[in-house]
Amino acid sequence: MLRCADDDRFARSRDRFEEVVGFLDGEGAAGLTHAELEDRLDTDGRELLRLLFQDHLDLRSRREEPLEEVVGADGVVRCYSEAGHARTLETVFGEVTVTRMAYRRKGQANLHPADGALNLPGERYSHGLRRLSAVEASRGSFDEAVEAVDRASGGHVPKRQAEQLARRAAVDFDAFYAQRPLEAADPGDVLVISVDGKGIVMLPGALRKATADAAARSAQKLTSRLSKGEKRGRKRMAEVGAVYDVTPVPRGATDIIGGGDDKAEAPTANNKWLTASVVEDAATVIASVFDEAQRRDPHHQRTWVALVDGNNHQISRIEAEAAARSVELTVLVDVVHVLEYLWSAAWSFFAEGDAAAESWVADKALSVLEGNASTVAASIRRKATRLGLDAATRKNADTCADYLLAKRDYLDYPLALTKGWPIATGVIEGACRHLVKDRMDITGARWGLEGAEAVLRLRALRANRDFDHDWSFHIAMERRRVHESRYHDRALPLTA
Repeated sequence: MLRCADDDRFARSRDRFEEVVGFLDGEGAAGLTHAELEDRLDTDGRELLRLLFQDHLDLRSRREEPLEEVVGADGVVRCYSEAGHARTLETVFGEVTVTRMAYRRKGQANLHPADGALNLPGERYSHGLRRLSAVEASRGSFDEAVEAVDRASGGHVPKRQAEQLARRAAVDFDAFYAQRPLEAADPGDVLVISVDGKGIVMLPGALRKATADAAARSAQKLTSRLSKGEKRGRKRMAEVGAVYDVTPVPRGATDIIGGGDDKAEAPTANNKWLTASVVEDAATVIASVFDEAQRRDPHHQRTWVALVDGNNHQISRIEAEAAARSVELTVLVDVVHVLEYLWSAAWSFFAEGDAAAESWVADKALSVLEGNASTVAASIRRKATRLGLDAATRKNADTCADYLLAKRDYLDYPLALTKGWPIATGVIEGACRHLVKDRMDITGARWGLEGAEAVLRLRALRANRDFDHDWSFHIAMERRRVHESRYHDRALPLTA
């Protein structure tokens, strides 16, 4: 078999390099500002890199030795090789062509072992371009991602393809975290889990049935956009979960409300891990949160605490999951939510803006923190009755009292403060804002199910500072799916 000589390898790259040097050495470059030089070298440099890439691919093509036979996953031998089969690859430098041998047999799909050696993607976009597109799609809108890719590279990914690439970039999320090495935690650190939900405006076909039925019953007022209040019938809940470690910091009730200047600092979250899903329901997300917690403490030797905002369904699912795994866990309702109920009750007794309301709320909050939630609820009802408030005026006071009584089993703040546990859900609320609201709530955005799920996962990876590690894992998994799966016993033939 005749082979092309390698004498002219990288000739185009060398010629291009000499052109760039010649320009910089000439009068044309002498009169440019540094910014103009940057722009010119940015363009010329990308083209030089593209040519280097292309010349290397061409060299590999010329050096590819034919194999005697290639056996596919179907067990069929391809013993006929044919050179010159080309495919396009869009890279961060621009478009290149990959030419390689095809191994053929009549009636069977061709196999290209050189594709496996290069670990080429299944579609035209290189892994480098896919990575850049995925990062940008997780930051801003898909339109902005397309513009960012165009600015930062010599490749181009259209909007529809950017959405598809985001989905593909997120497919190994669960598998990655199932094998990720864990950072060591002090055995004395508290293991905290927390869950919450945040609505995302969805396309009609992506709504859960109950929401879709409600949306169908309310005709849309405008044809081009949703009117005020209509988003409630267009949203699907994204469930967000967090797991983190906390070094205990014992405090007293006065460290939270009132007291002196020397307050103890609140416990700090370490080794924080976030997850989110708009596809899975709360039970499934809570199960994944417990999976992560159990990976950190497989023998249940540490103290487990769950922080919630008071949602009954979340509490019941957390308790059910803990019971199923034989985990001793304390559920605490966020103290900030309690304060919100107390402030709402205050306006049943005080005029809006009355400074006395602040002292009243502080007094009641301190009492709740000291373990007297039932007593506070009773005192609020007595005050409303003693003042002779009508039903409408005392409504918020009664709601607060009902809340304190309903949640009293989850308001054991004296235990939590003595043990040094956190009592606020700031971590999960921040996660809802960062993972969901900041990206998914862009004005005018309506999401499909797969696109929303992919972006949530990509944002979680970046928030967990795991994107780079996940991407390496993803590339290895892509090799298995795209290439090794095509060959007998998953043994990818060696190529020159």
